[in-house]
Amino acid sequence: MSEGRGAGTGAGTGADCPPAEAGLLGPGLLVLVVGPSGAGKDTLIAYARAALAARADIAFARRRITRAVDATENHVALDEAEFARDLALGRYPLHWRANGLSYALGPEVADDIAASRTVVANGSRAAIKEARARFAKVKVVHVTAPAEVLAERIAARGRETTAEVTARLAREPALDAPPDLRIYNVDAVDAAGERLAAFLRGL
Repeated sequence: MSEGRGAGTGAGTGADCPPAEAGLLGPGLLVLVVGPSGAGKDTLIAYARAALAARADIAFARRRITRAVDATENHVALDEAEFARDLALGRYPLHWRANGLSYALGPEVADDIAASRTVVANGSRAAIKEARARFAKVKVVHVTAPAEVLAERIAARGRETTAEVTARLAREPALDAPPDLRIYNVDAVDAAGERLAAFLRGL
């Protein structure tokens, strides 16, 4: 089960994920929330998760990341060897590399999709094409903010130097198609968060 409904740890307990050529994952809907670092994706997802807590048909994915857990995201931390093992075993319905780290959605996401749920995940613009190749239904929410706001938010995390922050923002890929929803996250969290929650309610 995804976060908010008893998320698992490690590789999870779901069935191994089929390769794309075996058929698209469905009939549920994957909603990828993408955007540059510092846009506030996790904050808006957390708001929507709380606002939609009563909706059993909407799940929120807990990502696997090759980075230690910190206060900015409640993810499942794996080292590169663990990640590579689970990837080789076919346990990830979607995975990608970004900023020197490996990211994946766990097997419980495939379970939720198979159960006709909508799954909301913090994704990557670089993973959208692969997501569309693997999932029957995908929608994209693009969260962004002015460059100076992004830089300030990333610096506040305390993980990177100023030069690393600049480099991170410079290599952010562009969207190859218009998103289903764009959120310019510069106002109060509840305003932007409610836009995401309202979008999810309407799916």
